[in-house]
Amino acid sequence: MSNKTRNILGWALVTIVAVLFIGSGVFKLSGASATIEMAKDVGGTANLTILGILELFIVTLFLVPRTGVVGALLMIAYMGGAMAVLFVSGKSIVPLIVIEILIWITATLRFPELVQRLFPSPQK
Repeated sequence: MSNKTRNILGWALVTIVAVLFIGSGVFKLSGASATIEMAKDVGGTANLTILGILELFIVTLFLVPRTGVVGALLMIAYMGGAMAVLFVSGKSIVPLIVIEILIWITATLRFPELVQRLFPSPQK
């Protein structure tokens, strides 16, 4: 894959992931009825504002090139926590797994050094 194609694909995926997180954060902060109903099903609405602010903070870190790796890792951790909550409450985690995979692919395309740090090549 050429470098230009890799950059275009990487930024397209960054946009998709960012829109997902921004949308989720804004819905949590706005108190939309669908969000409140979902929150009741998985444990309550007390922390929706905190979670919405946290999502917007994480996506901001992710979009800034200097803090992008930290943002990507926080996104991955956040989604892991969301999966755990849904798993315990008996809800489907398949959509979250798809988003988690999308975040990993985006992070590896945008930050090749992350792949080198996590999966170092064997020394000869």
